[in-house]
Amino acid sequence: MTVQSTDTVAPAAIARQGGHLDRYKGFVQQAMVLLTLVILVILFSILNPAFISWNNITALLLAAVVTAVQAIGMTFVIATGGIDLTPGLGMAATAVVTALLMTKAGMPIVVGVLGGIAAGALIGLINGVLIAKIRMQPMIATLSMMMVCWGAALVMSGGRNLSLRSITGYDQIAIGQIIPDLYNAILILIVLAVIAGIVMNKTVIGRYALAIGSNKEATRISGINTARWEILAYVICGIFTGISGILMSSRLSAAVPTTGQGYEMYAIAASVIGGTSLRGGRASIFGAVIGAVTIQTIFNGLTVLGIQDQWQKAVLGVVLLVAVFVDIMRRGGKEE
Repeated sequence: MTVQSTDTVAPAAIARQGGHLDRYKGFVQQAMVLLTLVILVILFSILNPAFISWNNITALLLAAVVTAVQAIGMTFVIATGGIDLTPGLGMAATAVVTALLMTKAGMPIVVGVLGGIAAGALIGLINGVLIAKIRMQPMIATLSMMMVCWGAALVMSGGRNLSLRSITGYDQIAIGQIIPDLYNAILILIVLAVIAGIVMNKTVIGRYALAIGSNKEATRISGINTARWEILAYVICGIFTGISGILMSSRLSAAVPTTGQGYEMYAIAASVIGGTSLRGGRASIFGAVIGAVTIQTIFNGLTVLGIQDQWQKAVLGVVLLVAVFVDIMRRGGKEE
């Protein structure tokens, strides 16, 4: 009896130790990313003092909001071991839906906002069903939906930018200032990050997403409906895509059907830089937000220094490669 009890407890103890070590490694990577961000801010400030001005910092944070919001949603998908390429052009489609509801249908702002979020959720639902039920590869399914979103945005808008300047108060969603000198979009991001962090770390949604990413088959065998929770992860990503569309169109005072190209890459990069593993099973909402701010800091700093946009993209590519390399090394150098 004693031996049996020891054999049962030992693996559990080892698992707990492994879990603590895993969390410690994740904390260390997030701390490194945060330290890197601080170093970048100091470096760019030394090279050009204009970088550290309050106007530039708030502009930087405002520009980072859309990427950060999309990165939060992307983190739920990547946590399951999936990927989603629709946030960029999905943002354009949801922005157009929001604009049409307010300008053509004459709906109030709240209905337009809810319509845009619902459109994003629908995109996520379709992605989730294609991947979890029909078993399409995430890359192929979401690439197809990305093109659908792009075409839908162009068709619904007639290929034109839809001005929202006539919608009184809509621009205040993003660039209004409930707190003086701090854009509302930044406050919205903070609230969304807190809510998403709680969902990821304290609810069954996050636990099951991480479990699916760690070992989908074992999770299924344990009695969990993996398809349902996988679909939910894509729906959540779609909801954040819809929110990003609202924030972008509010900031521009227009729904631009061609905006958002490449934003999905920024969202993926921000999530991975922040400590989320592309293989799934590990995710950090806080890290995703810091990753997005880090990316925008690089862009903003290089712009202030007069570096061409093409080089900025190359630098981001190098940063992403380093983040993926660190993730592989953290897993013991093993990559399937």
